[in-house]
This record gives sequence, C-alpha cells and structure tokens, in this order.
Amino acid sequence: MPRKKPFSNKQKKKQLQVKRERKRGDTGSGPSSRNASVERGGERQSDTSDGETTDTIRRINQQPSSRDGRYDSNRFRLHYEKEGKEEVEKRKKAAREKVLQLLSDKELEVDINEIYPTEKGLGFPRRPPWNYEMTREELLRKEEKSYREYLDDLHSRNPPGSLSHYEHNLETWRQLWRVLEMSDVFLLIVDIRHPVLQFPPALYHYITGDQRKQVVLVLNKADLCPPPLVIAWKHYLASQFPHLQTVCFTSHPGQPYSTVLQKKRMRRKAGWGQAGGPLDILKACQEITAGRVDLSSWEQKIQRDAVAESPDGERSEEGAELVLMEHHTDSAMEMSSPSQELYKDGVLTLGCIGFPNVGKSSVINSLVGRKVVSVSRTPGHTKYFQTYYLTPTVKLCDCPGLVFPSRVNKQLQILAGIYPVSQLQEPYSSVGYLCERTPFLSVLKLKHPSLQESQPHQGEQGSEELSWTAWDVCEAWAERRGYKTAKAARNDVYRAANSLLRLAIDGRLCLCLRPPGYSCLRGHWENHPDLPEIMALQGRLEEEEAGERYEDEDGESSTEPEEEQDRDADDDEDGDGDDEDEGFARPKRKDDMPAGLTVNMYDVLRENECE
Repeated sequence: MPRKKPFSNKQKKKQLQVKRERKRGDTGSGPSSRNASVERGGERQSDTSDGETTDTIRRINQQPSSRDGRYDSNRFRLHYEKEGKEEVEKRKKAAREKVLQLLSDKELEVDINEIYPTEKGLGFPRRPPWNYEMTREELLRKEEKSYREYLDDLHSRNPPGSLSHYEHNLETWRQLWRVLEMSDVFLLIVDIRHPVLQFPPALYHYITGDQRKQVVLVLNKADLCPPPLVIAWKHYLASQFPHLQTVCFTSHPGQPYSTVLQKKRMRRKAGWGQAGGPLDILKACQEITAGRVDLSSWEQKIQRDAVAESPDGERSEEGAELVLMEHHTDSAMEMSSPSQELYKDGVLTLGCIGFPNVGKSSVINSLVGRKVVSVSRTPGHTKYFQTYYLTPTVKLCDCPGLVFPSRVNKQLQILAGIYPVSQLQEPYSSVGYLCERTPFLSVLKLKHPSLQESQPHQGEQGSEELSWTAWDVCEAWAERRGYKTAKAARNDVYRAANSLLRLAIDGRLCLCLRPPGYSCLRGHWENHPDLPEIMALQGRLEEEEAGERYEDEDGESSTEPEEEQDRDADDDEDGDGDDEDEGFARPKRKDDMPAGLTVNMYDVLRENECE
C-alpha cells in the first residue's frame, strides 16, 4: 500500500480555516466562505489570514465577515504589490551596516513633480463609458478589462520596483468612481507634514477638467507643523495649481504636549466642535457655489457647535441635531446614471477624498460636530463610502482611503502611514530613513548599545560621539523601553522598530517635509503677515511660539520614569481603532499646566497613548 504524503503547511492552514468556518456555522454559501465567489464578474478571492499573498499581490487587513451575509467586507482588503525576498534581505543588511548621517534641511525639500512625474503616466483607473443597453455582467467585465489595460500601461512605463506601494484592488477604485459621480465639490484631504505625497495631480486635473467641478485642498493636522512651514506649503501649492482653493484644518487645536515618551491613557470625549478650519471650508464652498446653494444653515451649525462644548469638553446633548447617515454597500455600485446636474435639489454634496491616515474621518467628525465615524491609524479602516447630512442642504460623502501610484520612496511612504506598520517585513530601513532626518538622539535620549555593558554610567554625550546604524537605534530603544523577546529575553528590535514608526506616524517624533526653496526663504516665511492667523488656527499664543520654536529644536527633556508600564504602540494595533486623532477633550489653560512643562510645536496633536 502506498504511503500517504504528509500535509504541507499550506494544506494544514486550509484545513484549519475550514474547521473554523464550520465551528462558526458557515455553510459554504455565505460571502465569507472560501468557496464563495466575489460578485464582481465572478472573481474568486480567498479570505484567509493577514499577509495572504499570491504570486505578485499581497492582501492584508483581514476584516470580520458580515453575520447576515449581505456583503463580503474582505472584498475591500488592501492589495499591494509583493516585495521580493532578496530586496527585503538587502535592506535588512543595510540597516545593520549603514552609518546614519543627519541630512541638511535642503534634503527635506520635495517637489511634487518628482513624486508624480508627468511622463510616467501615474494616473488612476477611470470608469469606462457604459449605457443602459449593457447588462450588469457586461459592465463589470468591461470595467475589469479597462483596469487590466490601465495596469499594463502603468507597468510598461515604469520598470519593476520603481513605483511605491499603491492600491491593486479594483473594488476599492469602484468606490472612488461612485464618489466622483455623485459629489459636487471635493475636499481633497492631505497631511500638512507631507502634502505632496498625497496630492495626485492626475485626480485634480480629472475633476477640474473632465468633470468641470471644483476641489478644495484641506491641509489637515495643521498643528503638527511650525506656522512658517504651513504658510510656505500653501503658497507652493497655490503656485503649482493656481485655481486650487486651499484651507488649513486641525481637529484638536492647542493640544498640550509634554514629552515624546509620556503617554496618558485618557479616553475623554474629543471636542470635535472646537476644530480649527470648518469656517474656512464653508467660505471656500460659498465662493464656489456663488449663491446657487443656501449654506446659511451650515454657517449657523458651525456657530452652534463652537459654543456647544462645555468647559470640561463634554458636548451638551440638549438640542443636539440628528445626523442622517446613509451606509452604502454593494447596492450603491449598481448601474445608475451619474447625475450631471450640480447641486441637485438645492443640496451641496461634498466628496471627501484622500490617502489613508490623512484624517478624513476626523475632518468629517469635526464638520458634523460630534463623532459619527470611527477613526483609526490602520490604513484601510474605512471600507465603504458613506454619506452624512450636515444640514438639509449640505451632505458629506466619505470615500475609503486610496493609495495612488507614485515615485515616492517606500520608506517615506511608510512614515506617512500609507502602508500598515504591522504588515512590514522589514521596518529597520524606515527607522534609518527617519533618524537621518530628525534629531532622534536629543529627543529619545538613547544610549548606544556598545555602552550598555562596558560603560553603564556614561550618558548621551558618549552616545552622540559614536556611529549609529538603524539597527543600533532599534536596539537602544528596545533596551530603554524594556522590549524583550519571550524565549531568550534579548532586546526585541522588531517591536522597537514598530514602536518608533508609530511614534513618527502619530507626530510625536515628527518628520515635516519642506517645499522647494524653503531653506533659502526661511526668514521670509518666519516673518510672513499671515503668521498670526495660522497661530490662531493652531491654538497657540504668539508670545509662546517664538521661544518654544528654538528651544524644541535643541531637544527636550524626558521626565517620566524609565519603568513606565503603559501599554505601548504595538500592543493595541487591532484594538478599538478609535484613536487616529482622538486626544484630549479640550486644550488646557495656561494656569493648568504644571511647572516646567515644555510645549513642542512640532508634536502637539497626539496626547493619548501611541497605539
């Protein structure tokens, strides 16, 4: 009798998945079943664990399946091109050997034409034309064919490995198509720390050219950047796109900040009504609509929200408005005629578009005046586009975060929160990229690993004289924070690297890019007449700002005990997810702040625990 071959690891995983589905009561007919095919053209997609890969595509962020079986939430999982094993090992080796060199401010200047060169064809997939004589299946096949042609053209113009991570899932692009069809004005939301990374010119030209609609660029998280840099970015983008409306925005102005390591787990209700920027968005929309839509109710709502916050940050529910939310799933993707009529029925529809982690959900919560959208720093958190009525004449449409193809460095892309940190195979090169562009030694107060045993009492002065690699930084951070491996109790450098990257994404270890020519014109921007306006938006006092800017550039002191046992960045990656921009409920008054507290103007947003 022939002997049976032992099961492979892949076969064992399949058997384990089937057992789990049977235990949950899955019969194989629901959308979460491995045998269920996705409705889009009969395409089959398996929904196994995070990090599932095919020959070229890596599918990440497994979502819980729907209990009622109406739709498959995993159809919108992030699909990124898989990196080669040799490339990953090469970067890991370089992280151990390459000595870090602090780069000049000139090296932080980035031109948008370098990120999105016009000759490389870095557009986005368009929905092909259709008519009512086509069946639904014919339309889906046509869309899939058009999408394959788009990818083929993109790959023919760009050699393998030259493009950054970008979305390969057609289902998510279909969500964008629907938002583009139904919206009148678009809020293109970017992170002020690196706006050119998240502003695809092809999308702007398509909206303003093909669709003949208007775009309002929202520079979100404005209090994470020094005011001169905010003004410089506004003028640079205005020079590149003369007809672009640009506004600054922050969900939590004036947040107090102590040290990069201090973490206060305070889950108070965020004061969404105190956001800085909603009135500027209203004024931009009033200018675009030119009186064709009555926006007076929106203006009254903003004024009510601003005074509805109680002194302790709690929002009074008395007289609170009911926000009508429409949750769109597969039914919204059916064949429907795109309306060519702007402001239909006297309603302004605002489409919120942006990359992952730019704070779209926080902007919507701030415009609504209270939390209606869950927020998370995990890319891909929002799956379906949804609409929210601010007033009877203003409607918001939230689109899932989409990563457009670009030529940005992948390490910078990771630091911008575009790719999930938890899914990184090799985080050390990104840590090195960060450390070469920030004063990490003065902020983190690290001791070089070579001094840990030989000279235990030598401080940071001796560490600054030694050469650092990205691996050394991770090892020193693991030693300081007490990250140890379970079996051998060695320093857990992988956990330390993930922790440092999340500190950067949160804005605690802040990396701010500069527009071209910023270093030469620094004095001009620091004395710009618009500076008080930006400071007021950020919630800072002018007399405090000038002194704190230079004090914090030299470093900051860390006063928290070394043995702090708060749960750290990588312990709650899959938690409730409601923590992207959710900090303290209100800014502390000056007389409430303890003596000796240093406010870092670069890192003032995230006061809750870095998760």
